[in-house]
Amino acid sequence: MRTTAPLVQCLTNAVTVNFVANTLLAVGASPAMVDVPGEAGPMAGAASAVLINLGTPGAEQREGMLEAAEACADMGRPWVLDPVAVGALPVRTDLAHRLLTRRPTVIRGNASEIRALAGAGTGGRGVDAADDVAGAADAALALARTSGGVVAVSGPVDLVTDGRRTVRITGGDVLLTRVTGGGCALGGVIAAYVASHADPFEAVVTACLGYGIAAERAAHAAAGPAGFAVAFVDALASLRSADLVAEGRIA
Repeated sequence: MRTTAPLVQCLTNAVTVNFVANTLLAVGASPAMVDVPGEAGPMAGAASAVLINLGTPGAEQREGMLEAAEACADMGRPWVLDPVAVGALPVRTDLAHRLLTRRPTVIRGNASEIRALAGAGTGGRGVDAADDVAGAADAALALARTSGGVVAVSGPVDLVTDGRRTVRITGGDVLLTRVTGGGCALGGVIAAYVASHADPFEAVVTACLGYGIAAERAAHAAAGPAGFAVAFVDALASLRSADLVAEGRIA
């Protein structure tokens, strides 16, 4: 991926946009934060992959998200849906279901978001999960089969399924939940990996593996959350394929 530098268009959370861009640069991708209607669709046509994150979906951005997703569907462009806080809040829940009809390549969320999108729950406490990953396994499997995409459930143990294959990935560090944008940035990194690999399932597993390893290394080097955020970007930038083989843990 570092040799191809995929261009990842991000329609994302205003709170975390800087962290998302920096993590994409760290893994060798090129971020483009284009979410304006009239530009979002054409940009999706030029991008290698697209991230749509529902963290702060203002009216104009919602229009841009639908435009970008439609362009991706028309051109077969891979895209990632991050359904932040769906179920708990009505506007983004309706938007998420409309976007789902454009068949995202990957859906990444916490356990409550995945359960809500699958119709198996009512969401968490705002952006926080009220369910554990194990409790969302059946919903993730059902959502993968109905959407045709890969579903990644983030938590202490990540779960990734495409409806046929399912793996669980251990690793990471709790400090990822103490900085703004840990989950949002993972959506961007997944988009970069999906743009660089023919098998979306393998791409998502690889992205989650690398993310967890980088988090562990950053936690070891940092004194607290602020230092962790900086160390984490550095750890992503130094990560190599051999590290995934040596340190990755899947079941």
